[in-house]
Amino acid sequence: MSENKTELKRSLGLIDATSLVAGSMIGSGIFIVTSAMARDIGSAAWLLVIWLVTGLITVAAALSYGELAGMMPNAGGQFVYIQRAYGRLVSFLYGWTVFTVIQTGVIAAIAVTFANYAAIFFPVLDQTLFTVGTGFIFSHQKVLAIFSIILLTYINTKGVESGKTVQLIFTSAKLIALFALIVLGLYVGLQTDVLSNNFANMWEASKTVVNPDGTITVTKLAGMAILGAAGATIINSLFSSDAWNNVTFIAGEIKEPKKNIPRSLFLGTLIVTVIYVLANLAYLALLPMQGTPNAADSLSKGIMFASNDRVGAAAASIIMGNVGVFVMAALIMVSTFGCNSGLILSGGRLFFAMAKDGLFFKQATELNKNQVPAKALWVQCIWACVLCISGKFGDLLTYATFASLLFYILTILGVFILRKKEPNADRPYKAFGYPVVPAIYIIVTSAICFTLLIYDTFNTGLGLCIVALGIPVYYFVMNKKE
Repeated sequence: MSENKTELKRSLGLIDATSLVAGSMIGSGIFIVTSAMARDIGSAAWLLVIWLVTGLITVAAALSYGELAGMMPNAGGQFVYIQRAYGRLVSFLYGWTVFTVIQTGVIAAIAVTFANYAAIFFPVLDQTLFTVGTGFIFSHQKVLAIFSIILLTYINTKGVESGKTVQLIFTSAKLIALFALIVLGLYVGLQTDVLSNNFANMWEASKTVVNPDGTITVTKLAGMAILGAAGATIINSLFSSDAWNNVTFIAGEIKEPKKNIPRSLFLGTLIVTVIYVLANLAYLALLPMQGTPNAADSLSKGIMFASNDRVGAAAASIIMGNVGVFVMAALIMVSTFGCNSGLILSGGRLFFAMAKDGLFFKQATELNKNQVPAKALWVQCIWACVLCISGKFGDLLTYATFASLLFYILTILGVFILRKKEPNADRPYKAFGYPVVPAIYIIVTSAICFTLLIYDTFNTGLGLCIVALGIPVYYFVMNKKE
């Protein structure tokens, strides 16, 4: 009986793990961020190149992670890999950043997005319950967002089978819906000249800015300016493609993890990469890149100026008319709900692993009667709800995305470090294309981080500050243990 209190049960197969990878990646980003990217780069060809590069480095990272997952098939994933390569301090800083911002901040942001789109069907959700000062507004939307986090946490405490079922259903639904959007979008779009017009001057890049007075400033980009703009705006597509590593957090519950985790990482990231590139091609077939901000219809607004950046909804309205807005809203609700189910399921396992190592609340090591780290899940739930209420998760996510990239680089660099430190360690799967593929990921992602430091110094600096705040917390925790 006591063994069941501390050991997770392996009950997830390859399909379940692949579903978690894909389901955690596909949230609301693919339906929104292309508008901002279009304004930043202004070129159809460069837009697709950025999405392709995002997909390639994500798949490269997943192929490299497979080696670490095979070596350490236990709950905690990236936290465990970092600790083995760099020690407890660096692993704590990773866990600290994941708990304070990355995992909980994403959960909060996705829950609020779910509630925002629910308001299209239920306008009462837009009503304000109360305000504090001029900056804080608490509405029915936030109540629904918080309720969705609590509900999904409760479902996941009932056992991994419950979480698996929700994840599989919602991932299947959104993959089918996305394929439908792509097929119908290309079918309708290719009957017009929109795609050919978008590719008429496909390599001519520009940055478009809407001024406070409503006028537009367009700056042509050339040479290094194009690479700088691409390196800065790729943060949008990288954020939309993130969370693929969450499957490693639940390694302790995956059957044959030494084989199934590497396979699920590759399959999940490859499937999502193909979908994302095709979805953007569908957008380009339906909507012109350029447009007019205050135009009356989606076609005239174009990709750049889709209402509230909802390029997915704009594309759906071209295919199905006004009903397309409701169809897309329903798709995004399904997508975000399923995405949060996967994030909540996996995040709790990371904090469970931290607690077992003495770097998180001791109670988080306890498993309930369903062999689930329920207390870790509820701690995650509480902090995500606090971020929902505060409304600051959007800013925090911007700061943390840079820090998240740094930890990805450190983790994949760990493949090289452990090859040297532990040459005889059991490696059921070896990183594909080693050392070239892992090295390409490290070089390309480092270049992106360097570009972000130059072009977005404030947000990247704050991201580093969030990580650095974990240093005094770590020593405080360690002193209390002594």
